[in-house]
Amino acid sequence: MMFRNTTTLDGGRILDTFLEAAHPFPTDALDIRIRYSRGADFSGTCFYEHDRLTVNVGRHLKYPYCMDTYIARSVTTRLSWHKPIYSIELADAYQLALFVLLHEYYHWLVKRAGRNTRQKESMCDRYATRFLIDRFNLTVRDADHQPVSRNEWDFQDVYAFVAAAQTRTPAHKPARAARTTMPIAPASRANEQLLLFDIEKAQSAKSRP
Repeated sequence: MMFRNTTTLDGGRILDTFLEAAHPFPTDALDIRIRYSRGADFSGTCFYEHDRLTVNVGRHLKYPYCMDTYIARSVTTRLSWHKPIYSIELADAYQLALFVLLHEYYHWLVKRAGRNTRQKESMCDRYATRFLIDRFNLTVRDADHQPVSRNEWDFQDVYAFVAAAQTRTPAHKPARAARTTMPIAPASRANEQLLLFDIEKAQSAKSRP
């Protein structure tokens, strides 16, 4: 694994907690980069072709920080559907960086497991949320800031879904990278899933505001 941290955060602390969360899934092939954003609260990218995960965190953020997620069940009516916004309160920049890193790592696991990578944002959120809730004793809250019971959001076996990632090494196509991006705009997060996590499938290697 390659791990690069250009922030003032303790990189060893981030890496140790990430490895704790990732167990027993593979991490050796990863190239992880932690850095400051250029103005966004945070963002993240998973470059499948290069096994690279990037995490950007804002220098300007104040904590605790309210992280909106899409871990809720979809609500369907006869004419439409929507996802309620559930949030968790992150205590510091370490928890924020970890949430984004775990979200992008799950994208990578989905690809490595040979699964369809489309429309996995909610699962990536659940994977990250699960660990933070258990590790740091956080609380999931609804739009009215009321606690939400775990069975309202933790209803998928996100570990079983990527179990094949433990042994499978997907064949990459040279010079044809796919990536997922996670840019976040604080004013846009309560509207629609794609405003929270904008997934882009690139057809060349070019290049969570």
